[in-house]
Amino acid sequence: MKLSAFFTEQVWTGKGLVAFLLGPVSWLTKLWLMRQDHLYLSGKRESVHVPVPVLVVGNVLVGGTGKTPVVISLVQHFQKLGLQVGVIARAYGTSDESVREVTADTQADAAGDEALLIKRRCQVPVFIGRQRAQAALALLRAYPATRLLISDDGMQHRGLHHDLAVCVFDDRGLGNGWLLPAGPLRESWPRKLAPDVKQYLLHTAQQSFENSLPAKRYLSHIAINGLGQQRLLSSWINQPVQALAGIARPDLFFEALKNTGLVLANTYPLQDHAPLSNWRPSNDLPVLCTEKDAVKLWPHLPEAWAVPLECELPGVLLDEITSDVQQLSLKYGHQTA
Repeated sequence: MKLSAFFTEQVWTGKGLVAFLLGPVSWLTKLWLMRQDHLYLSGKRESVHVPVPVLVVGNVLVGGTGKTPVVISLVQHFQKLGLQVGVIARAYGTSDESVREVTADTQADAAGDEALLIKRRCQVPVFIGRQRAQAALALLRAYPATRLLISDDGMQHRGLHHDLAVCVFDDRGLGNGWLLPAGPLRESWPRKLAPDVKQYLLHTAQQSFENSLPAKRYLSHIAINGLGQQRLLSSWINQPVQALAGIARPDLFFEALKNTGLVLANTYPLQDHAPLSNWRPSNDLPVLCTEKDAVKLWPHLPEAWAVPLECELPGVLLDEITSDVQQLSLKYGHQTA
């Protein structure tokens, strides 16, 4: 068993011996978080405020909870309303963490798979960088008509002030409820929110968390490849295929494919953000993958078929966020569509 799976599936699900032994280290994590709070509350460090509303989509757990599909769904929602949206991200897995723009032609190893996926799916300005505040300012300089910034992850990044937060949970909830490394929490729960920050809770799995709202997630019935072709997913029902997934929970993608009636001759579960520049299938069967994997596969395997994951957010959540964004836009001196 991989070390990451050992922690995710065994250590962080309960308060066993390993978690207990790591407890003193978690106290160091708590002290570090308290120090960060003090630095910002005392004014020794300042959060950058930008002149447009900032909505961060993140989580308090280590590992993926389905944030990026939520970001894409929110971007598409505000695009339909005629609001110009920009996205900032850190670009996980890249060696260069300087601030820069992601274009549709940027390679995944330079942009990060999630940032590149958002750019190609939504066609909005996307800037990446370790310092999210600088990424936000750079985006607004390049695209001054932007009226809403959405941050993919960065909920624990205090350097950029956010007005709204969507905290995403999966079926793990809070795990054992302890901070890293004894538990899976990046910060203590409940989060310490600034007085002017509003937070929404969302769950992407079957089980809700506290008063979280449900996101409906399902595979698209149409697959696409790097050659610009489309094909109905159902057309493979009577033909064996193979599937690849380099996401936090590859098994969920494989199960979703099986639930559509497909027969998976081979599955390739890889770690989240796994580099795929050297990956090749073991046979000639059609390869199905996630969109996140496709941006890394298509440069050398354009015949791979990506199956988009659609994320449908609850109407009550979209209505509340839309109302809050409109009020914040007026506060910042902008008219909304």
